[in-house]
Amino acid sequence: MVLTDRQRSELHAGIYEYLLAQEGEAFEKAAAALREADPNCDRPSSAMSVSVSMDDDASVNSRMSISSRISTSSRFSTASARSLNAPKLEKKWTAVPRLQKKVLELERALATNSKMYSHRGVSGAMIPTSAVDRRMIPRPPCSHTLKGHSGVVTCVAVHPVFTIAVSGSEDGTIKVWDHESGEYVRTLKGHTNTVHSLAFAPSGSHLASSSSDFTIKLWDFSTYSCVRTLRGHDHTISAVVFLPSPSSTLALKPNSNKISSNAGGDNSGIDSSTSDAMFVISASRDKTVKFWDIGTGFCEHTISDHSDWVRCLAVRNCDGELLATAGNDQNIFVYRISNGRKKIAQLSGHDHVIESIAFVTEATPATLSESEGRKTLGGKLDKKIDETTKNYLVSGGRDSSVRLWNIATSQCQGVFKSHENWVQSVLLHPSGKFIISCSDDRTIRVLDIKSNRCLRTITDAHSQFVTSIAMHHTLPILISGGVDQTVKCWRLD
Repeated sequence: MVLTDRQRSELHAGIYEYLLAQEGEAFEKAAAALREADPNCDRPSSAMSVSVSMDDDASVNSRMSISSRISTSSRFSTASARSLNAPKLEKKWTAVPRLQKKVLELERALATNSKMYSHRGVSGAMIPTSAVDRRMIPRPPCSHTLKGHSGVVTCVAVHPVFTIAVSGSEDGTIKVWDHESGEYVRTLKGHTNTVHSLAFAPSGSHLASSSSDFTIKLWDFSTYSCVRTLRGHDHTISAVVFLPSPSSTLALKPNSNKISSNAGGDNSGIDSSTSDAMFVISASRDKTVKFWDIGTGFCEHTISDHSDWVRCLAVRNCDGELLATAGNDQNIFVYRISNGRKKIAQLSGHDHVIESIAFVTEATPATLSESEGRKTLGGKLDKKIDETTKNYLVSGGRDSSVRLWNIATSQCQGVFKSHENWVQSVLLHPSGKFIISCSDDRTIRVLDIKSNRCLRTITDAHSQFVTSIAMHHTLPILISGGVDQTVKCWRLD
């Protein structure tokens, strides 16, 4: 018997009371048989008894259970017994499946919320092992499809702090989306031609955008207003990125928040201590790479090493020490910022235009100092990412290949030829274990570095070419944009 003696007695008492409350000879016989088998069934526990007040002259029997009174007196009818006793057992009987259904609903909600909010641990808080062990790679179906652009979505970016995504398009607009809810937030208008690239400042305070209108615009993300327009390139500006700076470097920069007129004619400066960056770097079809001082708006330095269109840029976010550039000349040039921005490596191997390059997706120095002890999606501490991984650079191009490079040795570590068309965008997973790429073959692929194979393929990720992808360094956020004019948010497992 699974029940304890007390539970068994209460069950018998409840059944006995229920039988007495029913009409019919069969119920009466069943009640009599039950009482014969268990003489104590007419004495329910306090949990199932009802107290009845009596007259003063009957104070000896002032409190008596209803079942005893039914067995010793005919004053209570069967109807009154039903009204007093039957609901107790019936309510308990119907409560069981109701509670079971509620438990299942709560368990499902707990599992969903654990996946959705596992990233929201604070410094020193325990992070569930399941959240740490998850690979955090995209899987179908997408959680949201964001529609609103009237042209091809050319670029996407993720806010470094909040669950906010932005997208740029051939329609000349920048749209802001809430990644978590999939809701449209705002449209930023200012460019007069295709927006090719978007990049957030390390702190998330500002957004930089570049366009075929030969301008770079800096947007204050608290007011969604354009605070500066940078002009100086002679052709399409393909890529733009902030150069992160550690807090110590920012503190040493004099007058970083002073305002000065610039080539664009704007009178607004950006405080470097607010943006956690001092420079914006841009690449253009005019074959140059330019460094812009965001405090003054002036072009501070120009690199002219490429012989053709410079299509893409990448900065090592963990220290802002390395810059990589690539484009139509099929070469990747790597520069060390602290070494006078001198070229330290040239990586050759692609036999067609290079469309995208990326260092490992990780936090900037300022972000690390604010989130000491936070874990990356791969389960490692941000500040303890393997040194070898820091020196990795990944590239993708029109030769349909993805290549992994080691900057320290200037060697190609691996070649992945899983895609069947031009590779448009690549990124290196925060764990350093995977490469995620998208292509004109309409797929998003996850490439396993260790096994040198395609680990997962999301077919028909978009109904047409997939143009861009972006991922957060700690939050489970990955988005993609496509020729189908949509932005998609992907679940990570």
